[in-house]
Amino acid sequence: MIFAIEEINNRTDLLPSIKLGYQIYDSCASVPVAVHVAFQLTNGHDLMFYKGVNCSPSGVVMATVGESGSTPSISMSQILASFNIPQVSHYATCACLSDKHLYPNFFRTIPSDQFQADALAKLVKYFGWTWIGAVNSDSDYGNSGMASFLNVALREGICVEYLESFFRTDPSRKIQRVANAIRRSTAMVIVAFIASGDMRVLLEELAQDPPPSRQWIGSESWVTDTFMVKYSFCAGAIGVAIPQSVIPGLSDFLLDLSPSEVAASPLLSEFWEDAFNCSLRKSTGSVRSKKLCDGTQDIKRLENPYTETSQLRVTNMVYKAAYAIAHAFHNALCQEKNVTTKCDKLLKLNAKQIYSELKKVNFSQNGYHVSFDANGEPVAAYEVVNWQVTESGSTEVVTVGYYDATLPMGQQFHINRKITWMQGRSQVPVSVCSESCPPGTRKVLQKGKPICCYNCIPCPDGEISNITDSPDCYPCPREFWSNAKKDACLPKPVEFLSFKEILSIILAAFSVSGASLAIITAVVFFRHRTTPIVRANNSELSFLLLFSLTLCFLCSLTFIGAPSEWSCMLRHTAFGITFVLCISCVLGKTIVVLMAFKATLPGHNVMKWFGPPQQRLTVVSFTFIQVIICTVWLVVSPPFPVKNLSTYKEKILLECALGSAVGFWAVLGYIGLLAVFCFVLAVLARKLPDNFNEAKLITFSMLIFCSVWITFIPAYVSSPGKFTVAVEIFAILASSFGLILCIFAPKCFIILFQPEKNTKKHVMNKN
Repeated sequence: MIFAIEEINNRTDLLPSIKLGYQIYDSCASVPVAVHVAFQLTNGHDLMFYKGVNCSPSGVVMATVGESGSTPSISMSQILASFNIPQVSHYATCACLSDKHLYPNFFRTIPSDQFQADALAKLVKYFGWTWIGAVNSDSDYGNSGMASFLNVALREGICVEYLESFFRTDPSRKIQRVANAIRRSTAMVIVAFIASGDMRVLLEELAQDPPPSRQWIGSESWVTDTFMVKYSFCAGAIGVAIPQSVIPGLSDFLLDLSPSEVAASPLLSEFWEDAFNCSLRKSTGSVRSKKLCDGTQDIKRLENPYTETSQLRVTNMVYKAAYAIAHAFHNALCQEKNVTTKCDKLLKLNAKQIYSELKKVNFSQNGYHVSFDANGEPVAAYEVVNWQVTESGSTEVVTVGYYDATLPMGQQFHINRKITWMQGRSQVPVSVCSESCPPGTRKVLQKGKPICCYNCIPCPDGEISNITDSPDCYPCPREFWSNAKKDACLPKPVEFLSFKEILSIILAAFSVSGASLAIITAVVFFRHRTTPIVRANNSELSFLLLFSLTLCFLCSLTFIGAPSEWSCMLRHTAFGITFVLCISCVLGKTIVVLMAFKATLPGHNVMKWFGPPQQRLTVVSFTFIQVIICTVWLVVSPPFPVKNLSTYKEKILLECALGSAVGFWAVLGYIGLLAVFCFVLAVLARKLPDNFNEAKLITFSMLIFCSVWITFIPAYVSSPGKFTVAVEIFAILASSFGLILCIFAPKCFIILFQPEKNTKKHVMNKN
């Protein structure tokens, strides 16, 4: 600060012909001493510090630079604010000091801890750490800074395994408790928002029993402190720091010290004697003391932080504070006139005027911009620093990037140099309570633990998660289903009884075989149409029955393949009509048998009432009724194709909806009614005295037919998906084969293999 004020007093463009006076107090990092100093500064009539001719007549304090710590600054600000004396701190970073209602006169050249806490939280997030330990100083600096950090960390999804606070004057058992918490922790990262003096105490305690390797994240207070780097277990630490600065001329100013200047200053004397381990004064008494300084001591050859000005950080904040106050004085006293600056030396100022001018300060010095926002804060910018071990084995603080709060989100961090992590690793350490949940799973929190501790539960069938650490699984759309990994929705496979399936091929083969068998039978009957067996069994109805059976076999093919509007209407109506035609023919043949027997009795000539015209009319009439039922069904509510999404969740069934269930069961019911009627008549005619009684064959065929369709109903209702269609096809084929085999097989066997029985005498049982 002395260098800055002397530099200002020697300038001709800033406060020309006016010199600033100053007095420096040492608060000894003590709040009571700082309060005492504040009262001294506000007395208003302190002794004049410099008694030159041009000095102002009073020693009234217009502004203060300081304090270094947040807690002493708070105490001082509350006193200085009562007298409107502006206070510009170079190192008090507590976010609480931004409250202008409580601290209206407070300014600072160092960013608030709110910005630092935000930077530290985003630094932790930047490297993917979600499970950390946190330690802070039990002071305004540490408590406020850690509170701000935790607030931001919570928003960023960062969890804290433990939170410990202490002060350097606490009992040793409390310091040991903090150290043990670090040693026992599972978190690989420790965020330390600690003042430099407190950190030194903690590291000394940890050094007695070094903890497992941990990645330290430091606040600006200690992470650039060169006295800390000797603790090797902290190597690889990173943190945010006040940007380095180069102040031209400062190095020469510090090194230009003569023994006489040193002897005249108690502060410099203490420094000199400690640096060179000698005494500037002869010792008295019998107590052995240091050797006397002989004048050969050269400060320029001294290697310590005092002479190393390339790493200055906080020093620049003091430099800025002094210049900010000087610019406030300049703006209050001086005016530009004809390219020259005129300052009114006699103008009587008060501290309130300097306070008003400080709020408007806006200048650049040595490439650094200085201004204050509405809260008295500067623009927040930090360097990212890293403790790296050199080839010689020593540890040095290296700048590896920067953080600028004024940049857009996502661009605030910029790492431009390789970082060395704990234990000299080159890979970023991992610090998470639970590993990330991959896509296809969801997070389930572990009971009693922070939100960063969770289990990964696979998504259930039909639900997916396509991002890492998904909190939920999301159901697929209705016509989609989750893949095996549960990270994508795929279209559900469409299922129907396809011609490509083995089951369909088998059923189609039986269908075609049945139709071929009916056609072959018709050919056999046609070729032997003049034989007694063919003529005795009503050849016209037999040919019509074989034709209907051929249609029955072939209609089963309409049930195979993807359902469409036409196929759905065709398959049910064709099935209903052909089966009624078939049963009508069988019924006609049964009635013919009964009538034929009655016609052999004396006085009964009923055959004239049931001749071929009546037989045709009977078949047409019964079939026409089914045609009317099917027509009404198709007009009112026909079958239609539908996607069944409820039977199976993982696939779509293409089915034919019945449309009107009444229509469907009416068609089946009518077929069943004719079949039962035919069965009853066949049973009545089964014992008629005839060598070749066709009624017995019809009885067996109707027994098979009714048995198939009675068992069809529960099988049809309970079969899932495409097997419902397969059951229906099986019932059609089974009943059709039952009819053709029971009615026509015995006749064909006699015609082809026992022609001797195919005579009128044998048929009339006259052998």
